[in-house]
Amino acid sequence: MKRIFISQPMKDKTDEQILKERERAVSAVKEKFNGKDVEVIDSFFQSAPHDAKPLWFLGKSLELLSTADVAYFIGEWKNYRGCKIENTCAKEYGIETIEE
Repeated sequence: MKRIFISQPMKDKTDEQILKERERAVSAVKEKFNGKDVEVIDSFFQSAPHDAKPLWFLGKSLELLSTADVAYFIGEWKNYRGCKIENTCAKEYGIETIEE
C-alpha cells in the first residue's frame, strides 16, 4: 500500500473546490499505480483553529508528509510558498513526487 500526501493551493478556495481537486488527484494516483491500494493522508485541516497562521498549517503538513511514500502536487502549486516548501522537503527526504 502507498501512503499519498496531496499538496495543493488552498488560498481563496472553497472547501468544495479543494475536495474536488483532491478527488481528481486520488484518481490520478490510483491510475499511476495500476489501481493498487493507496491510502490518502488527510492533510485538509477543516477543523483548524480559527486563528491559525499559515506556518501552523505548514508545520502540520510537514508532519504528515513525513509519513508519505508519495507526494502529489496539484495544479499551480509552484506559485504557493507552502507547496514549494513541501515539494523541497519531499525531494530532500527521498519521498517520491508527482507534479501536475
